Amino acid sequence: MMKFTKQNFFVLVGGMIIYVVDIGVDFWVASRYFCQGQYSWSILVLCFRGFSSIITQIFSYEWFKNDWEGTDTGKLKLIFLVHLFHCGIFIRYWFALKYGCQVAFKQTSSRGASDADSSNFIQKQTIDAVTDINMLRVFKTFLETTPQLFLQIYILMEHGKIHFYQYAAIIMSFFGISLSMVDYQISLRKSLPDKDEFHVLSKFMYLFYKLLTITSWILSISLITLLSVRISVFLLIFLWICGFSWTLKQHTTFCKSKKMEYLYRTVVGIILIFSFFNIKGRRTKVWISIYYATHTIVTLGILFVYMFWKPSFIKEIRFTIVSILTISSLVLGIIFLVVYYSHLHPTTYCRPQAYSDEVDGVAGQKERVKTGRIQNFLMQ
Repeated sequence: MMKFTKQNFFVLVGGMIIYVVDIGVDFWVASRYFCQGQYSWSILVLCFRGFSSIITQIFSYEWFKNDWEGTDTGKLKLIFLVHLFHCGIFIRYWFALKYGCQVAFKQTSSRGASDADSSNFIQKQTIDAVTDINMLRVFKTFLETTPQLFLQIYILMEHGKIHFYQYAAIIMSFFGISLSMVDYQISLRKSLPDKDEFHVLSKFMYLFYKLLTITSWILSISLITLLSVRISVFLLIFLWICGFSWTLKQHTTFCKSKKMEYLYRTVVGIILIFSFFNIKGRRTKVWISIYYATHTIVTLGILFVYMFWKPSFIKEIRFTIVSILTISSLVLGIIFLVVYYSHLHPTTYCRPQAYSDEVDGVAGQKERVKTGRIQNFLMQ
């Protein structure tokens, strides 16, 4: 297991500040829409924020229950109350900063065996706490940040004008997606002993692969939404059904209860609308190829249909710009994807036996206990 350093501590502090700023920007944007009489946009912004917050609070509290099983029920009641007021992420940040401060700023000289064991234990607590936060932020990214980005880009394409607060929302969305993706991968490598270190070049390749493919797809969905809101809603629902069905076929075992497992599969279905999500920790060359080949076909199909269905919009410079951005983002994103998986992706990210079908059996369950819940929450 890798060390939690002072740099990691300051990054964690920065992540908490950005999380708070993001909340503020969302309410600012919603209030501006409301003041301008754009009530539907204001409600949508708040709905994205509220829905993602509810889901993350549910998972956060469930993880506390699983981790604190057999402890004082009074603590769990207090934790439940904190999550009821949608502050669960902040108590997780408090634990992560508390443990992180101990391991990042402690004195390392002349330690005995017992001190070393204690230090390793706190180190593990820190990594686990940060990992849980980053898993929750992945949920938030695809339940709130990505839909928020889609909404702002759609409004920009629909009206052709954009205000400062909308720029702020788009910038925060891009920044939030980027930070969430990279931080998650860093946590993954710190949590799993067989993961290679996430080097700077790997970070950039992974970041651009995710960011560019997501951007291209959001632009495509925005175009189809301009064409017909009904068709866009139908497409998103259809894609969610496909993603949800795939998770059912994978027989995921992320949660202890069946209800939570179905909620998890529902969320993964939403994530799969926007980006590929590896939920079993196995090699997924075929699945990821099918996923992005489908995205490419649908994107090109949308642009092709536009040329015949919406000639008035074709004449505008906006369509040319959006088309160029959509195709270039998709091509560059796939190039970064190929380079990342060909040269920079670790060849093994679980123990060798984890690649076999045994991972879902008893042996696999024992292996997951050692590495924590993140082994059931792999995203590549």
